[in-house]
Amino acid sequence: VQLVESGGGLVQPGGSLRLSCAASGFAFGTYAMSWYRQAPGKERELVATVTSAGVGVNYADSVKGRFTISRDNVKQLVHLQMNSLKPEDTAAYYCYVSIYRVGWREYWGQGTQVTVSS
Repeated sequence: VQLVESGGGLVQPGGSLRLSCAASGFAFGTYAMSWYRQAPGKERELVATVTSAGVGVNYADSVKGRFTISRDNVKQLVHLQMNSLKPEDTAAYYCYVSIYRVGWREYWGQGTQVTVSS
């Protein structure tokens, strides 16, 4: 299983970024996918989840109306479109999947840094 994030960077408040996660090594279209984030000195938190078919989505209250999660089951990609970014969105963002292989196992990407600052 491999999850590779990209798209992070430095952006001014009010700006936008689009994160991508390239997945491989498992039946991508079978599992829900999520984005988490972790700011310095804080616990990792769930940002958004999309169901296997891409129909159902859930968001943390802090990002509702600003972030959009989506997936492409053909290309095995998960995206996080982030608009109206705030300094408090600054964090490392991680792609996540939980897969059943003789029990549930969790997999994380290496993370991509998002910094919102003027």
